[in-house]
Amino acid sequence: MHTLAEQLPEGATWKDVAYEAYVRQEIEAGLEEARRGEFATDDEVKSAFAKWGVQVETEVDTPSA
Repeated sequence: MHTLAEQLPEGATWKDVAYEAYVRQEIEAGLEEARRGEFATDDEVKSAFAKWGVQVETEVDTPSA
């Protein structure tokens, strides 16, 4: 934690340090999942975005000219 705290701006609080540690932990967890090959399928990603009202277009979905 002290090494992390030293990398933040001088005015950073312990709350900032805790947040930065959390973010780094989540990133490492995601990278480990990727190393294990745990990826979402295209359909899972499209479904998740659709719940937020976002339409995802891919090369497969785009008609060729």
